[in-house]
Parts: sequence; C-alpha cells; structure tokens
Amino acid sequence: MPDFIPQTFAVLALAHFLALLSPGPDFFLIVGHAVRHRLRGSFFICLGIALGNAVYIAVAIAGWSAVRQSPLIYKSLEIAGALYLLWMGFMLLRASRRSAAFSLEKTAPLSPVRQLCIGLASALLNPKNAVFYLSLMTIIIGAEATLAQQLFSGLWMALLVFFWDAGLAAAIAHPKVQKVLEKKIPLVEGLAGIVLILLALCFVLIPLVSRS
Repeated sequence: MPDFIPQTFAVLALAHFLALLSPGPDFFLIVGHAVRHRLRGSFFICLGIALGNAVYIAVAIAGWSAVRQSPLIYKSLEIAGALYLLWMGFMLLRASRRSAAFSLEKTAPLSPVRQLCIGLASALLNPKNAVFYLSLMTIIIGAEATLAQQLFSGLWMALLVFFWDAGLAAAIAHPKVQKVLEKKIPLVEGLAGIVLILLALCFVLIPLVSRS
C-alpha cells in the first residue's frame, strides 16, 4: 500500500476541513433552524446535508465528470439551487416576523422527513459541491488510489460534514447559548434568511457579470 494514508489523506482531510470552516448556504440553513428548534429541529437537516455530500462523493469516486463538463447540467443545477436558496431565505424571513415572545417550546419543529429533505436538497442543489469533491478526488487522491482508499476518504468526508454540522446545531442548542439568543431569535433568523437570499442572487448575478 502506497504512502496514501499519512501524506495524501492528510492533504485531503485538511483541504476538506478548511472548506467546512467557510460559512456557506448549509451553515446559514442550520443556524436558521437550530436557533429556534434546537438540535431536535435541525438534526435531520444535518443528516440530509451529509447524505447529499455523500452522493457527490460517490459520483466523484465513480469518475463521472458530466457535472463539470456539461454547461447545461451545471447551469440547471445552479439555477435550481438559487431558487431553492431564495425560497429558504424567504421562509426564514417570514419566521423572523414571529413575535420574540414566542417560546421555543410553542413552535413545533419540522418533521424528521421534512428536515431530511431540506438538508438533502440544500446539498444536492449546490453544483459547487460536485465540482469540489470531483476536484478533491481527482487532483489530491489521483488515479493511483485504490477503491478502498477512495471509499475510506469519502466516508471520512461525509462523516465529518455530519458531525461538524451537528456540532454546530448542538452548540446553538446549548442552554446558555439559547438563553443569550432567546430574545434575538427573529434577528438571527432574519439575518440567516437575508444571507441565503444574497447567496442565491450571487449564484445568478456573478456569472452574468463575468460574461459582460
């Protein structure tokens, strides 16, 4: 077995972790739900996001590069993702208008199935995830890696996404954090909604500006 584990895997794990540190749509989606519904109302969103990432990792392992090579597929995913982020942003803005006097116990979280679908859609409708994992698997790991090594790396990345997101939701759900945020729930939800809307607009406007 080549020196894949101590060297190549370390580079892969570091690049993936640094990407997780950068707040993206998934981050604000989790914050927007966890701030009001705690871990119970965001756990399956985290699971859905991890599963969506796992799908793109599996695609990268399979060697399918159509997402990156086909402008039509990529653009369709990008538009669908932008519309989805707009919708989620407006939903969070709408939730932020609820009275701050509403206690967390009085607002029922989404069902596990709906949470799972929201998280899964958030990950799958972001084509940059496909390109990111395809780049990691082809550039860092390379063709010399065995299937077992690729599967190990893919499992590591999918699990890290889940535990990182679930850890974020759990931190927000901590009683001390909740006590600080209780009267600021509408503000946090509103900011998360605005950021999602801005990200959606960036996905659409930046390519148009770069062409002009």
